[in-house]
Amino acid sequence: MRSLRGLLALSGHLPGRHAPASGASSSPHSALFARALQILSQPEPVRLEKLSAPDSGIVELRLERPEARNAIGKEMLKGLRSAMDKVEADPTANVLLLASSVPKVFCAGADLKERRLMGPCEVREFVNSLRATFSSFETLSIPTIAVVEGAAFGGGLELALSCDLRICGESATFSLPETGLAIIPGAGGTQRLPRIVGRSRAKELIFTGRRFDATEAVTMGVVNYCVPGGDAYQKALELAREINQKGPLALRMAKKAINQGMEVDLSSALAIEEECYEQVLHTQDRLEGLAAFAEKRKPLYTGK
Repeated sequence: MRSLRGLLALSGHLPGRHAPASGASSSPHSALFARALQILSQPEPVRLEKLSAPDSGIVELRLERPEARNAIGKEMLKGLRSAMDKVEADPTANVLLLASSVPKVFCAGADLKERRLMGPCEVREFVNSLRATFSSFETLSIPTIAVVEGAAFGGGLELALSCDLRICGESATFSLPETGLAIIPGAGGTQRLPRIVGRSRAKELIFTGRRFDATEAVTMGVVNYCVPGGDAYQKALELAREINQKGPLALRMAKKAINQGMEVDLSSALAIEEECYEQVLHTQDRLEGLAAFAEKRKPLYTGK
């Protein structure tokens, strides 16, 4: 892509250059300049924000691509990866909320308009990167909560499934419709969904690609809570606040023990639990928890 300075020069918008003559506004250079300004003026599709006191420790990641119903394209994928790197590197982050700023939609899935312009090799590279990104999201060291209001289709549902907890509004709808496009869920859907709802139910949902509502989602265990429409964020924030009061290192080790333990046999899983417990045994926070209990006060954890 040309640099902004180059685009400005071509279109006559740099200082010292004459602007295009009247009647030339429809020239290719002017159109290129207009397109450049349009691209530069578009907001980032992913926004990361740290909440302030008394909610310090809670981080919000918001999907903000209203023109495409939060469909995941290259720029949004890049934004998700960048946000995860920042969260993982922040020792003050204790819990993450993943939500949409776009009304009536969480995420419509992959950007199929962008996908149509890709060749098979580029599609493979994009889907592999998407799968790896969601796997990295799943293995973030802190608890994550997806806030789903409206549609969570395809990659949008796969993104929500990569979170630890999911809260939805009663108008939320879900589906993995990929088989209708002659493909399969490629960002973890064929693996995470059956681990949550069971093999047979996952096969039905993926084979048919049918949509299911919030009531069915909570019954199957796809979401932890279903609340009145518009209240999902508040419920998720309440959970985040409750989690945020716990020992930060304990949260990280509990998540590690559960995630890694579920992938191995019980004997190996108990060894992982032992290893994770050892990590919290010699911490200042453990001593603070015991002291606060004895003194009947709220503990003040520092993550040390």
